[in-house]
Amino acid sequence: MRRLDALRAAYDRLDGAVVVTIMGAVAAELHSLGHRPNFFYLQHAMGLASSLGLGIALARPEQQVIVLDGDGSLLMNLGSLTTLARYRPPNLVHIVFDNESLLSVGGFPTATSTGSDLAGLADAAGVPRTAVARDPEGFTAALEEALAIDELTTLVAKVEAHYEAPSGVAGFVTDLSLLENRFQFQRHLASLEEA
Repeated sequence: MRRLDALRAAYDRLDGAVVVTIMGAVAAELHSLGHRPNFFYLQHAMGLASSLGLGIALARPEQQVIVLDGDGSLLMNLGSLTTLARYRPPNLVHIVFDNESLLSVGGFPTATSTGSDLAGLADAAGVPRTAVARDPEGFTAALEEALAIDELTTLVAKVEAHYEAPSGVAGFVTDLSLLENRFQFQRHLASLEEA
């Protein structure tokens, strides 16, 4: 499955959630589907999307939080799995797109290309629910289940190491400035408090 196909399948389900993405292809592809003020593209902070998502989930327990991560990013910060498991926010779904490569920085293979199992690592760290999806239908079903169950979940989506820059996008960046994204996201979080 291509990551973009999985993102398309998930897109409508992201509307009511707070969404944090890692840098690179995930951010560019999600942005290409249509930016929303509840999307925060965590550029230039590889490995920290799950940490930011955890903080938001703990601070806003009434709000569904979805983190869109990658295998290379998660492998840079494996300790985040034990921290997620320690605090177990039931409103957090941690999606990891595993393409077995550091695609955004040249396509170098990651440890998952030689057998490391991210869902198994999450389970061993104490994350209460894990799942693996290999096609858009399985991904959609696993995501819907994770959103319906009030329990921390790590969902590993096995995807191809493939990226085509969306129309009008150069490389892995979006046309939304990092500062504007930050302020827009901050305003969105503030509007949730007022509601």
